[in-house]
Amino acid sequence: MLFMLKIGSPQFNPQLVVFDKDGTLIDFSAMWGGWIAEVGGRLDALTGLPISTPLFRVMSYDPLSGHVSDGPLAGTTMDSIRARTLAVAIDSGLTADSAEAAVERAWHLPDPVALARPLTDLPTLFGKIQAIGAKVAVATIDDRAPTEATLAGLGVAEMIDALVCADDGIPIKPAPDMILTLCDRLNIHPSQTAMVGDSTQDLRMGRAAGVGVNVGVCSGVTPAEALRPHADFVLDSIAAIT
Repeated sequence: MLFMLKIGSPQFNPQLVVFDKDGTLIDFSAMWGGWIAEVGGRLDALTGLPISTPLFRVMSYDPLSGHVSDGPLAGTTMDSIRARTLAVAIDSGLTADSAEAAVERAWHLPDPVALARPLTDLPTLFGKIQAIGAKVAVATIDDRAPTEATLAGLGVAEMIDALVCADDGIPIKPAPDMILTLCDRLNIHPSQTAMVGDSTQDLRMGRAAGVGVNVGVCSGVTPAEALRPHADFVLDSIAAIT
């Protein structure tokens, strides 16, 4: 029996549901907002320069609200985020060597377990999907080690049928390769797949891969009006999936 993904009306019966991670399964700003604030603060203290101000602007982070908007934190890999941080430090007046030394000292990874706040009861949601015949996969531009730690900490690691991450050597979103890889591993056609994500990159990936339905969620970095042109449905969060 196939899972009936009910999103208002009509209904779609996927054999595979692919979820983005940050902003879709877990609170994006809780994971990444505090982290970039701490990196910026460390750089200011280490260099005596106001590096955090342009850094926050580049990373689309609002230090007053703690909210992260669609930008590099949501759409690029950790290597790219570090490179952009280094560029901001150089643009702020540091030499290349001084900037590298400062970034090296300020850089750290967010705690993938302590900062992971689920946006719904994930074991229950995944269990219901799998109990009636569909598989669950995750496609994220975060690296594999922290992603696996997050999923384990949330108690759902064993419920994920397939996982692709930024450092797997697969072209990342919005290219279709992540979804196509998951479908190939699970022997499920993209047309029998639902993509669920909080960014336009997630949904553009779904379109490029030819998924049966693209579901945008407003729980992350992108407002509904930006998701709608790329989505078949837009929900407040994955909690609305029944």
